[in-house]
Amino acid sequence: MSGVRYRPIRINGVSEVRVSGEAGGIQRLRSPEALQAPPRRLSDRLAHWAAVAPERVFAARRDAAVAGGGDWQCIAYAAMLERARRVATALLARGLGAERPLVVLSENDLEHLTLQMGAMWAGVPLVPVSPAYSLVSQDHGKLKHILGSVTPGLVFASGAAYARAIAAAVPDEVEVVLTHGTLDGRATTRFDALLAGAAGAAADAAHERVTPDTIVKLLFTSGSTLQPKGVINTHRMLCANQQMIAQCFAFLAGQPPVLVDWLPWHHTFGGNHNLGMVLFNGGTLYIDDGKPTSAGMATTLRNLREIAPTIYFNVPKGYEEIVAAMNGDEALRRKLFSRIQAFFFAGAGLPQAVWDRLDQQAEATVGERIRMLSSLGMTETAPACTLAWRPDIQAGHIGLPLPGVEIKLVPESPGQGDKRELRFRGPNVMPGYWRAPLLSAEAFDDEGFLRSGDAGRWVDAADPSRGLMFDGRIAEDFKLSSGSFVSVGPLRARVIGAGSPCVQDVVVTGLGRDALGLLVFAHLDECRALAGLAPGAASDEVLSHAAVTAFFERVLERVRSAASGSATRPAWLHVLREPPSIDRGEITDKGSINQRAVLACRAALVEQLYAASAAGCIGDGGAAAPMPV
Repeated sequence: MSGVRYRPIRINGVSEVRVSGEAGGIQRLRSPEALQAPPRRLSDRLAHWAAVAPERVFAARRDAAVAGGGDWQCIAYAAMLERARRVATALLARGLGAERPLVVLSENDLEHLTLQMGAMWAGVPLVPVSPAYSLVSQDHGKLKHILGSVTPGLVFASGAAYARAIAAAVPDEVEVVLTHGTLDGRATTRFDALLAGAAGAAADAAHERVTPDTIVKLLFTSGSTLQPKGVINTHRMLCANQQMIAQCFAFLAGQPPVLVDWLPWHHTFGGNHNLGMVLFNGGTLYIDDGKPTSAGMATTLRNLREIAPTIYFNVPKGYEEIVAAMNGDEALRRKLFSRIQAFFFAGAGLPQAVWDRLDQQAEATVGERIRMLSSLGMTETAPACTLAWRPDIQAGHIGLPLPGVEIKLVPESPGQGDKRELRFRGPNVMPGYWRAPLLSAEAFDDEGFLRSGDAGRWVDAADPSRGLMFDGRIAEDFKLSSGSFVSVGPLRARVIGAGSPCVQDVVVTGLGRDALGLLVFAHLDECRALAGLAPGAASDEVLSHAAVTAFFERVLERVRSAASGSATRPAWLHVLREPPSIDRGEITDKGSINQRAVLACRAALVEQLYAASAAGCIGDGGAAAPMPV
């Protein structure tokens, strides 16, 4: 990395690590920097910034009533505090509390944010639910599960698009609040009615009763292995985690963060990490209605041409789209690189080619690279536990523990490979799952460390300062009939990398069998582009196109040629025509594939593929047939 120039950035607290070992191969890691005392309540930060910078914009969103998005509608800190106190008064008048929380079904908007702030001020838990459970699911099974778990006192949705889900899952006696529209056969309350009354003394009295252990949110996991679990998020957790981040991201002290962010608030990345960073540090959030898809990126790119963020968060697919757009858009490059201090990604591995191109574009535009950051976090840890920030980090690096976080690396049972589970302890860790004492007890070991189910290993065991690498999910790994241990996470990452940009995700098969197989979910838009087909071309036409089948043949060849043995060498690759189903649990609302659910739901197909492979005649005569050995 010598001779490479990076834009200066102040990062503290994660350059060193203290490591201690003990019997059984267990290792303990912690930062030598102590965690400073965080605020008692996250809502205190709203009051602080309303007093210190009352006219500074807290949040803004384009006017959704205007086709294509109109001008930015802004809410300053002082105005948001007043709105929060009014909403708090309305919620308390309705008797809401921990046993009757506020549920939000819809996406990020200013009304959703106001409800968050009002509920937090009143000490009423907020339950943000993935819109996919209302708008994509056909049986609303996960929505019914969540609402049955929390027994809501009030349900909010942006409009009548949620009518079918509300009819299916929201009990008749629960009040429904809408921003606009009506529901057939059901009375509703307008959102504006919650703001109509004056902020009463009861709201401020309720806020005084809020403690560090008061629940801020019940944030549900994505259900990638089981039904979604309600994670208790307290003020202590959120404030401690933001204090950890603030100590490491020392550059935030010199300039309040400006974010252009689409990441959803029903997930911990967008709702706790990013939104919390803005509130904690007195920044400004421009709500981005775009999405990291070929179609949705148009909105994001419009916003980035207008608003220059100081730190930018996205998932790898979003960076792929932005890098592609910047190739021929100098105005976008100049705006994005004008004052950015860091990029940050999480959720999946960022392809090195995309990363390299982003560095090249920054050097060509502003003469220096911008530091890329990454982390490992969980819904149960509010979320950040580690930070990777060195110039030599690569996809998969998760770095070192944040101040205040203890990590325990625990070897798995004999015969389960050389995996080490990452376990976490600290003030950012949840007290447990909502109304699930058995699951809560199972989540922690006998020392109070949270069992993450994730594996980690050293980038360089001889140099701990280089940090840790993500080593996959322990529950996904298995053995072949030969006894060879298959590490699914790294293999899956290699296949996705080899198949970029046409591979969306991969399911690895082979438990108890002689050989590995690969079930591939394709990015249809990318495959259409590869084949030169129209955007609306049917999936069968796309996946059976000669250019597409040849591409996946090359993917299999690349993966096999890089294999070191039977545990990394797939015998066949099959591109699936049927997309993963959210109702069958094959995919989560955030797009993560549930390996076990896919294998269970498609067991008959897997049997056919292994039978065809054994006969030396693999293929089902359909689109994108499996590739032969």
